Amino acid sequence: MAASNSWIRSSVSQSGAAGAKRRVRRVLIVDDHPIVRQGLRRVMENEDDLMVCGEAETVRDARIAIKELNPDVVIADISLKQGDGIELVRDVRAHYPQLPILVLSMHDEAIYAERMLAAGANGYIMKQAASEQFLVSIRRVLDGGIYVSESVGNNMIQKFAAGGSYISANPIDRLSNRELQILHMIGKGMSTRETALSLNLSIKTVESHRQRIKRKLNLSTGTQLVQYAVNWFTGREAGGQYGGREGMDSSEDAQPGS
Repeated sequence: MAASNSWIRSSVSQSGAAGAKRRVRRVLIVDDHPIVRQGLRRVMENEDDLMVCGEAETVRDARIAIKELNPDVVIADISLKQGDGIELVRDVRAHYPQLPILVLSMHDEAIYAERMLAAGANGYIMKQAASEQFLVSIRRVLDGGIYVSESVGNNMIQKFAAGGSYISANPIDRLSNRELQILHMIGKGMSTRETALSLNLSIKTVESHRQRIKRKLNLSTGTQLVQYAVNWFTGREAGGQYGGREGMDSSEDAQPGS
């Protein structure tokens, strides 16, 4: 994603030459891979106005860090250990209404960006984006704005213009946030029991969600669901700019329960 392709651009990137020196903003990084956190640190360490004040890899640790470190902005991934980014964004927005949240993820923005903004995030950027674009996005949300890519922004405008008549051609858009979480976990090779434990749900509830996913995606059997989930997962996941996860999450050989 080139810098010129951002839908909403930071005023900082355009007025930095003429503007006064900015105060240092404290950044909390929430990501479950150390190499990603290290990469983000390297991107920000030479910026006079940004300082990483802490890191977390679970929703629970992120909640504690926000309370203890009082960051100016939270950068969070969607996939986390013991929870997920949607849960974290909702929790932060409920308890810290003014705290900016930038979602930085490898997951397809066409699927997740609007969902994360609806949950309370202030911006969404892919890990494949250039470092300069990441800096634009974080400064934009720190300035009180919203950041998404040009393609996501255009899609949102089209939906707004169409009102209730807009119908997505992507069957994934039929899924609720919880159903999308479960499809994602199936694609990673997680069993029904593992999914239930990760989401703090009963096995019966997860099985009910799986049935609804099959119905919405016009799938007949559990085997078809697993195949669809794996194909969708492996087709959309890719390594990122900030020390990405090539091969780290794909588990095609695992045998999830159907």
